[in-house]
Amino acid sequence: MALFNRKSSTTAVAEAPAVDPALAALTGTYALDPAHSSIGFTVRHAMVNNVRGSFGEHEGSLVLDGTDPANSSASIDVKIASVDTGIADRDGHLVSGDFFDAEKFPLMTFRSTKAEQLGGEAYRITGDLTIKDVTRPLSIDLEFNGSATDVYGNERVGFEGSADILRSDWGLTWNAALETGGVMVSDKVKLTFDISAIKAAPAA
Repeated sequence: MALFNRKSSTTAVAEAPAVDPALAALTGTYALDPAHSSIGFTVRHAMVNNVRGSFGEHEGSLVLDGTDPANSSASIDVKIASVDTGIADRDGHLVSGDFFDAEKFPLMTFRSTKAEQLGGEAYRITGDLTIKDVTRPLSIDLEFNGSATDVYGNERVGFEGSADILRSDWGLTWNAALETGGVMVSDKVKLTFDISAIKAAPAA
């Protein structure tokens, strides 16, 4: 099931496509469920292997419009100090001034500016990613995983996707040269998103 209707293609006189009631029913505001969502990253270490990590504390909202994707949006706040790579010393280095400087810049944020369908269940959401004091545009390719009502009666939607960034674009430039050539940490980082969000109850 596609979340958004695809626009009619050619003639100016073509009628707008009928709205699928199942899609229209998804319209609303959703809160990210941090217990069932993951925001993570993968980065090359010492030129030979990948290190993976995630941020355990985050919150955000999705505003979905099943009849007009231009009205859809996303907002996410990630607590930098919640970074977890499985090694405490490495996590401590990441939150230090060498990298995120979490004491001075406690949040990483994303605010969307555009949503579009790429085809089928594939979508792209574009917005502003802020890390430390730097804000730059970012496009995230997402797959819509569907919707369901869970055993507690919550209406849920799910998305997963990723985006590649250069960390130096956001001022994350710390590195160390290797004796064999190359550097300790690659500039390229893959951000990953696995999102479950719960629909808010209508206002009374």
